[in-house]
Amino acid sequence: MSEEKSIGISSGVDPALDIERSKRVDPTMEKHSHDADEAMKVFDEMQGEAIELDESTNRRLLKIIDWHMMPIMCCIYGMNYLDKTTLSYASVMGIKDDLDLHGDQYQWLGSLFYFGYLAWEYPTNRLLQRLPLGKYSAACILIWGLILCCFAAVKNYSGAIAIRFMLGVFEAAVTPGFALLTSQWYTKQEQGSRVNIWFSFNGVGQILGGVVAYGIAVGAEKHGSAIDPWKIVFLVTGLLTIVLGFVFLWIIPDNQLNARWLKKEDRILAVARVRVNQQGIGNKHFKMYQVKEALLDPMTWAFFFYALIADIPNGGITNFFSQLIKSFGYDEKQSLILGVPGGAVEIVALLLNGWVGHITGQRILASLGGLVASIVGMLLIVALPLSNDVGRLIGYYLTQASPTPFVALLSLISSNVAGYTKKTTVAALYLIGYCAGNIIGPQTFRPKDGPRYVPAEITIIVCWGVCLFLLVGVWLWYRRENKRKTLFTARPEYVRLENQE
Repeated sequence: MSEEKSIGISSGVDPALDIERSKRVDPTMEKHSHDADEAMKVFDEMQGEAIELDESTNRRLLKIIDWHMMPIMCCIYGMNYLDKTTLSYASVMGIKDDLDLHGDQYQWLGSLFYFGYLAWEYPTNRLLQRLPLGKYSAACILIWGLILCCFAAVKNYSGAIAIRFMLGVFEAAVTPGFALLTSQWYTKQEQGSRVNIWFSFNGVGQILGGVVAYGIAVGAEKHGSAIDPWKIVFLVTGLLTIVLGFVFLWIIPDNQLNARWLKKEDRILAVARVRVNQQGIGNKHFKMYQVKEALLDPMTWAFFFYALIADIPNGGITNFFSQLIKSFGYDEKQSLILGVPGGAVEIVALLLNGWVGHITGQRILASLGGLVASIVGMLLIVALPLSNDVGRLIGYYLTQASPTPFVALLSLISSNVAGYTKKTTVAALYLIGYCAGNIIGPQTFRPKDGPRYVPAEITIIVCWGVCLFLLVGVWLWYRRENKRKTLFTARPEYVRLENQE
């Protein structure tokens, strides 16, 4: 039984809970309450008129939505990865000498981004619920692009600290915001593949970053430059982010009801097509009971601990991959361009993961392949002799398949957690774990261990091994809950309330 079939407020809450809560509220009054979802406005305006949505119309709407939503979401998410990893390229382009970084100051710059992310993660999730989703997300994108440009003006370590922290603050809205957009516009069956598609653009960001950084480094060496090459990298990526932020603001609506690229009747149909999710399209009213349910749900904490443990390796590799490649025996410029294939591996792994998860209905099990490949890759880096630089480089490329389970769990938050307040709470806790792991990760790469960093590499292997067991536990839990809920809803006394979704 697939984990996608989980129903109700949460996979970890008794299915009777929603039914009993619903009975306490008159459904004819509920739709006029601030407790009701934004989608209820559509059905109020229809005044009982039936909404017809045949398969051909559904396919037509999905095509329109995909062509408008996915390209800009993919581009922004690619920049989200590139912008926070620009520091890794700069680390071999002279930033350490220019800012007089010594000791573990570079490690702390890597971690400080996630301190900002961590500090603002829950507030930004509340703002994503309270404010217009599209406009708030666009504002965060524009501000983080401006902040990244400001990095080119940094002259010392303290200035770099401020920039990295604020960059984390404004990038904190992207992943939870995109998860909400995906759950708002796509059915449960469509969400897993769409999350994998836009998340795969992390790999595109890595490819673009490597090519741009290499081109700037070679061009500056041959022809000289008015400013330091690492500063040009920050300016280019920051300005590109700002341009894409304005495109995002123009294209992405707050919900189906104000999408300028949909006809009025298609807006109603776009809401109707996701009715099957039983999650609505957005509710600005904060519901404390849903926060409590999130905190009592075992899956919330399973997701949190997975993100925490899995992102210790991510935080280390993300900030040190250029230096890691350099330790294999390559020079600075070679380390920039040799990081590019790693992005291609991530793209292939995530798209393949999304496809297999979609056709099998087993997103968690499909994602295990990427994690196993990553463990094998890190074992190659540790075990192969130093003279085997090609084999160790291939090992690094295999580690870039590691995000597949993280994305699978993110898509489960999007599709399996109902209740807008609960969804934002679970997403916030998941990304708080992500932040904490990424803060710890760079600290495992100690200066005294360079250039090999063997203790960090062993730590990465152990973390990914623990994650394998966590994922199997999550899969078994969903499997049990789905069976239990199927039996419950099959009972004769089970009554589905009108408009309960």
